[in-house]
Amino acid sequence: MKITLIGTGYVGLVSGACFSELGFNVSCVDIDQSKVDKIKKGIMPIYEKDLDTLVIKNMKAGRLTCTTSLKEGMDQSDVVMIAVGTPCRKSDGHADLTYVYEAAKQIAQNINRYTVVVTKSTVPVGTAQEIVDIIQKERPELTLGKNFDVASNPEFLREGSAIADFMEPNRIVIGTTSEKAEDMLKALYKPLTDKGYALYATAVKTSEMIKYAANAFLAVKISFINQIADLCESVGADVEDVARGIGSDNRIGFPFLKAGPGYGGSCFPKDTRALVQTAEINNQDLSIVRAAAQSNEQRKVQLANRIIKYVQKKKLSNPFKLAVLGVTFKAGTDDIRDASSLVIIPELLKAGIEVTVYDPLYFKGSGREHLAKELKGVTWAASAEDAIANTNGLCILTEWAEFSEIKLSEIKNRMSKNPLLADFRNLYNSTLASDFDYLSLGRSDVLGT
Repeated sequence: MKITLIGTGYVGLVSGACFSELGFNVSCVDIDQSKVDKIKKGIMPIYEKDLDTLVIKNMKAGRLTCTTSLKEGMDQSDVVMIAVGTPCRKSDGHADLTYVYEAAKQIAQNINRYTVVVTKSTVPVGTAQEIVDIIQKERPELTLGKNFDVASNPEFLREGSAIADFMEPNRIVIGTTSEKAEDMLKALYKPLTDKGYALYATAVKTSEMIKYAANAFLAVKISFINQIADLCESVGADVEDVARGIGSDNRIGFPFLKAGPGYGGSCFPKDTRALVQTAEINNQDLSIVRAAAQSNEQRKVQLANRIIKYVQKKKLSNPFKLAVLGVTFKAGTDDIRDASSLVIIPELLKAGIEVTVYDPLYFKGSGREHLAKELKGVTWAASAEDAIANTNGLCILTEWAEFSEIKLSEIKNRMSKNPLLADFRNLYNSTLASDFDYLSLGRSDVLGT
């Protein structure tokens, strides 16, 4: 069986590499010639642990190819997966399906045998039917069920652990409209289901909804624990103990109960907005999801204000010099989309605070160009130590492992007297940070503002 992936981002390239690792012939297609050329040389367009190794291995084995020609990529292909971006439209927050629609048109022009067209991108409910309509408009002679079928197969890949999530999934979801398409997708995932991994076959619209519902639920969970953290500070409780106490209930679970500076990345922000838009179009109320999204945006401004108020209250040196460690939305990725840093740092700069930034990926691959483009007005440092030197304070925004290994007693000597430590990932505690003015989240024994 041959598979074609359209798009070489997180979803397309990771899925393509993993399918080829499972033994399938895979062609990854992208319109960006420079990106394709780099992949062929083993240079990945994204940072994902072990992805380069997997891609190079399977290209050498002849199971994985990369091209800009969809005609070439679809030659003898049985399954074509659309894995292009679906960003939010700035006008209304709904998913922008421009790339999906264009992919559908191009696929229609190149269908020459029975083909299952699969949406792997996160798309609103009803998109599969729109793809059917596009294909039949482009090629009226093609018959649904005979020449092609359209299916949904949402991805559940976490950035930073995407390969493991693909190869060891906690579930596989497929939505189809025919037994033939269902059987083909089941065969595609047989190497994983034979190992005991669960596959759920549903209707197409149900499959499309599952992805949005999953991301919205997790976003709500994050916003919930962040609001509980604020309440803990007010009443004198410890949010980490609270998280352990409620997370041990298997109806709730521990994941996503970590207080932090708000969620970001390529999924939660856009998917919650798109789901709310879908609800409004259908005259349904998703006030819980809407409130979670609003709370998440407020969270970022709120944390910036904690530092600003601290500086103002202490009447500290002007300008106040702050080192910020980590700008990606979480550890293990170079993704800065909707990251808290994109709100917090500009707010600090507007308040007159000088910001020096260090992120482990800044000096790796295309990280320098990518990250510097998103954050202007800051000074970039080559290491955490360089960022911290001669500053009045330190703010931790991303939970990179190396940040939790910093010896506070040593870095204090490189900073001004009575420096600030705004630990917005709770990597430390008041005992370890006793030489600092310590700000953390959801604890009662730390400095207030």
